[in-house]
Amino acid sequence: MTDKLAALPDAVAAQAFRRLVRHLRHRTDVQNVDLMGLSGFCRNCLSDWIEEAGDLPKAEARETVYGMPQAEWKARYQTEATPEQLARMDESMTRNAPDPARG
Repeated sequence: MTDKLAALPDAVAAQAFRRLVRHLRHRTDVQNVDLMGLSGFCRNCLSDWIEEAGDLPKAEARETVYGMPQAEWKARYQTEATPEQLARMDESMTRNAPDPARG
């Protein structure tokens, strides 16, 4: 069986990815620690993937996802993580598949 994701045209994948990033830019109320706790990835992960795929500097990749310098986003929107949020994030991360790009 063919992986439909692999067969997805790059233009369609790029459009969907940009929509995801714009959605996350709009939802500044959603903290990265909550994204990590539920899904095992966050804005920083997306920017790391952009950095790796495009051989971009980290700051440029982060600004691509955040829509502004990461430090500015953190100052405006990031709240202090609670012990419960951190515990959920740690537990969620144990379920992530190994990253084949990291060997």
